[in-house]
Amino acid sequence: MLKDKTVYTAIMDTPLGKIQAAASDNALLGLWFVGAKYFPACAKTWLDKPDYPLFASLKTWLDDYFAGKKPKTKIPMSPVGTEFQQTVWKILLEIPYGKTTTYGAIAKQLASAEKKASAQAVGGAVGRNPISLLIPCHRVVGADGSLTGFAGGLDKKRSLLELESR
Repeated sequence: MLKDKTVYTAIMDTPLGKIQAAASDNALLGLWFVGAKYFPACAKTWLDKPDYPLFASLKTWLDDYFAGKKPKTKIPMSPVGTEFQQTVWKILLEIPYGKTTTYGAIAKQLASAEKKASAQAVGGAVGRNPISLLIPCHRVVGADGSLTGFAGGLDKKRSLLELESR
């Protein structure tokens, strides 16, 4: 759990607004747009440390991403979640840059691996993804292609998908 370890944090500027990173043990634990839904309540206990070494790599990743480049910098990640959430987040990592999938398609992928789940359950796990952008939850859309759910806001989701489609 995040509240059981020393967590370092930094706020960084992006073209879509400020984003807050959380890291511990040289791994990224979270990356949220400031004011996003599901922001951890324990964040007030984190240590502000913008010079934490991982954040320099993250800044490079973010700069490349927002410049319209597919980032090559590897960021170690250790998102905290249930086994089901972890499974869904691993599937999100397989969505190619510039592409989208649906909640239903992820549910079918889980069913084919004998992990039955509804599209709504998948949506809950996608919505609680703690590492925005790097674990690309913004690439999941409704069955009809509509933009649905994004903890950072639909305006940001639209902007991220537009950025990746260039």
